[in-house]
Amino acid sequence: MTVPNSAFSLPVQQRAFTTKELLKSLPQDCFLQQPLKAWTSVFVSVLAVALGTVGLFFAPWYLCPPLWIFTGTALTGFFILGHECGHYSFAKRKWVNECLGHLLMLPLLYPFHNWRIQHNTHHRFTNKLGGERWRQLQDVIHRRADIAWYPLRPEVWKSMSLKGRLTYQFWREWFWWLASIQNWWYELNLKRSTLSTEECSKVRLSSVFVYLFAVVALAWLYYLGGIWAMGKFWLLPWLVFHFWLSTFTRVHHSAVDIPWRVGEEWNNAEAQLYGTVHCRYPRWVEFLCHDINIHIPHHISTAIPHYHLRMAHTSLKRNWGEYMRESEFSWHLFWQMGKLNLYCPEQKCYLPLSD
Repeated sequence: MTVPNSAFSLPVQQRAFTTKELLKSLPQDCFLQQPLKAWTSVFVSVLAVALGTVGLFFAPWYLCPPLWIFTGTALTGFFILGHECGHYSFAKRKWVNECLGHLLMLPLLYPFHNWRIQHNTHHRFTNKLGGERWRQLQDVIHRRADIAWYPLRPEVWKSMSLKGRLTYQFWREWFWWLASIQNWWYELNLKRSTLSTEECSKVRLSSVFVYLFAVVALAWLYYLGGIWAMGKFWLLPWLVFHFWLSTFTRVHHSAVDIPWRVGEEWNNAEAQLYGTVHCRYPRWVEFLCHDINIHIPHHISTAIPHYHLRMAHTSLKRNWGEYMRESEFSWHLFWQMGKLNLYCPEQKCYLPLSD
């Protein structure tokens, strides 16, 4: 039994297009870096996290849950701005991007360069599925296919051990909304054998920063208030952050009718335009997370700063709207995401894990 298609459908008369054509259709103002807007966003995120933390310090216990949600969402803004630094589109100077990127990701214990290297693979091979059988996973490990939320081929699933199946089902079907924790752990312990010498040194640096920060910050919280302080001021907001990170990244490129292509069938321009989803969230979430949900322009060009994403999306919709997917965050969408785990490239559809 296949997973049913959604209502979206591509134009009957599709025309071939290139990434260059998509870029040419965008206003040049979309690529203009404006330091005042960029640093204002940093100020907004720092202020929001500070307000949430102060609120947690003074608020009674029954106000902690909404404050955890607010603070965790604000912390997601740290990651989004660090993400922009990882694409070197926050500032013109490379060292500013790298220093700020590290500082923003440290409270999340995210190693900047480890994440950046992996994330660039996702952009290079968006929705490209690895080869047949176990070669699929080898292609992912060696960065020859998309590493983000890739579904397994049916033959890989069938050949997995019971433990492997349960682990996959746990993270991808039942608790997919926290699955970025698994990815965080993988990137924190990124295998050096797949990296160049230069990448290895940068990964080592980022990992050392994270471990040192974790020891100092968590030890300080424990000193202040024991296990409860560690959970109240860091762990619970951190879990909310991972909820949003898992949700954003999965919804960005997942729908029952988004194809995962292999080999020469894969086309970069098509994958970026109609393999990416624009999803609307509550406005306060979009504000605190710096419009990361407006994701199609970002996949056309990572050089577009976050404060120009709305302008770029409007332009793309005017010129390429028939190829673009839009949705709205809902519990139905949330439930559907947990079903997109096996993909058969021959049938060009998702299959349920029960098959």
